[in-house]
Amino acid sequence: MDSQKLNAVYSSPRMKRRYEVWFLRFGLSDGSGAWWLRYLLLNLGRRGCTANPAGMPAQVWATWFPRQGTPQTFIQGFALETLKLSGPHELLSLRIAGCGIEDGACWGNVRADGHDISWKLNYRSRFGALLSHKGWIGFCKSPHSDAVFSGEILFDGRPHRGEPLGLGVQGHNCGYRYRTYWRWMHAHFVRADGDASTMEALVYDMPFGLVFRNAVWWHNTKPLRIRRIQEKEIVNDSGKLKWVFAGVTSDGSPIEVRLEALAPEIHHVPYTKTDCSGTFPVANASLAHVQVRFGKNLGEALEARTGAVLEMGGT
Repeated sequence: MDSQKLNAVYSSPRMKRRYEVWFLRFGLSDGSGAWWLRYLLLNLGRRGCTANPAGMPAQVWATWFPRQGTPQTFIQGFALETLKLSGPHELLSLRIAGCGIEDGACWGNVRADGHDISWKLNYRSRFGALLSHKGWIGFCKSPHSDAVFSGEILFDGRPHRGEPLGLGVQGHNCGYRYRTYWRWMHAHFVRADGDASTMEALVYDMPFGLVFRNAVWWHNTKPLRIRRIQEKEIVNDSGKLKWVFAGVTSDGSPIEVRLEALAPEIHHVPYTKTDCSGTFPVANASLAHVQVRFGKNLGEALEARTGAVLEMGGT
């Protein structure tokens, strides 16, 4: 799908009780860790929720996931006056003070908790996915699903540079509220032949006890929807995240996905509710171990020790 359309802005400065976020997750090519960057708009029509950085109307997040270390999140909040935003039918252009994101490029400078993180990145991809779109209720999109990142990140003066710098995903989500719970994963594989495959899945609660489930498997440059998704194992506690699910691809082949992450690489961070009534828990493991088995009798497999992100919101 067209990444520019998938990245188009939905929010306006008058909208109340709504969040919209553009995020990037990528594992570094040298295997030392992963970065998770977020450009978040929150409750613009009410000028955010609190003076706390995680409650302000415009926010920039930078989270570092070191290999076999404890993740760190740094959030800088900004006043509504610092925000410059493109319209819903224009190419993405988001500016928050000296930070910004466009389709295929982003930059930022976060100073928080005595640390300084800055970046200037470019990214490209061949595939974009629409996971969920429920109108004004919200959507989940991946404009760059097999993203290849290049550029530089400086963390307290220590550089991460590369051409490429890493592999991952650039996503775009929006909603009038966060769901009561969700499970989301994305994996980016580089195969032995040098080509790429991606897997992305999303599960969340809906009204009247219904559950939304969707997954997309992009393999051999062909996108396949996964049907009849069955969740076989779910673990969400302080020391372990695990998600195992299986289904059938749209061409009739079985597929099974297994993800797992262990402390200390699991990051627990609160999200501010859009009605400003408080926060709720989110666990993110951006260095998750993933295995996808597919094909006849599940005889083919792709595996990556740190190539996936697994996120669980709520309880």
